Amino acid sequence: MKYEFTLPSSSGNDFASAEHLPLIVYFYPKDSTPGCTTEGLDFNARLDQFKALGYTVVGISRDGVKSHQNFCAKQGFQFELLSDKDETVCKLFDVIKLKKLYGKESLGIERSTFVLNKQGEIEHEWRKVKVAGHAQEVLEAVSK
Repeated sequence: MKYEFTLPSSSGNDFASAEHLPLIVYFYPKDSTPGCTTEGLDFNARLDQFKALGYTVVGISRDGVKSHQNFCAKQGFQFELLSDKDETVCKLFDVIKLKKLYGKESLGIERSTFVLNKQGEIEHEWRKVKVAGHAQEVLEAVSK
């Protein structure tokens, strides 16, 4: 299956996935939260290595473009964050899951990462991602 999408980006432009293949797409719950900040910093630290292998990296959450711009500016991210307010792309990748936090249930993004090849097909996927060591694991997978 081919995964193609266009979303508003922290760059201020629309990001069309088909123009940036191969692509590493990581879904995260919320801007400026501890785990999401660590994950973003980990991908950012390896960005040159991903680029050297020909990959573009993007993060996607339901936060708005303004929130993404603030998050990028504060953390110095050198890659784009995409806004999926209506969850279209989240649903395409099936990352909206029922989550429990402090006994309350809500629908939210399950931390997940996908590697799309030059044809826009999923080459690797990680679901229920634990942040520690994850960006390095993705880098190792695409280096092979």
